Amino acid sequence: MYASRFTQLLVGLFALLGIAALVYLSVRLGNVGIYPTPGYTLYANFDNISGLKTGDQVQLAGVPIGKVQSISLQDNRAHVGMRINTGIKIDTDAIAAIKTSGIIGDKYVSVALGPSEGNLANGGTIRQTQSAFVLEDAIGQLINNSSSSGGGSKSSDSNSDGGQTAAGGNPFPSIGAPSNSKPGNCNCRNNQSSKKR
Repeated sequence: MYASRFTQLLVGLFALLGIAALVYLSVRLGNVGIYPTPGYTLYANFDNISGLKTGDQVQLAGVPIGKVQSISLQDNRAHVGMRINTGIKIDTDAIAAIKTSGIIGDKYVSVALGPSEGNLANGGTIRQTQSAFVLEDAIGQLINNSSSSGGGSKSSDSNSDGGQTAAGGNPFPSIGAPSNSKPGNCNCRNNQSSKKR
């Protein structure tokens, strides 16, 4: 028994709604814009962007003002292109730093304005940058510093012990060692002989 036209139309309508919902979720979760946001493009060079990717936010005072548009390698440094929203002015002394939202959260570019009165135009470059903080490198450096300081303290202790032994000799002199009595000090043997006389 074949389905009626109304049933077929209803099934097709639900299928279209499901496809539309999937497309919407893909665009929202993937930070993909169907239409380009009005604005202008700025660039910044970093030594290390560790984890930054296209589509991450650009923030000013904690407020999103744009997104990372492109990432490439230029002169052995990371060349990052940022799409800044219209109406946001970035001065020539601004500082761009890569930060992390939370301890292990997503990366984003934080922009701090400077004292300059001149603003960057489309295609301008933010000269002052701060690379991403890499937790693994910090932990490795801490371990290396602690191990080197521990080895140095042990060697200094051994050297100090050896120096004391060499300078002072035996801290407990033998019983038969000659006395270092000086004139004026009590000489017990002389006193005993004088009493017998």
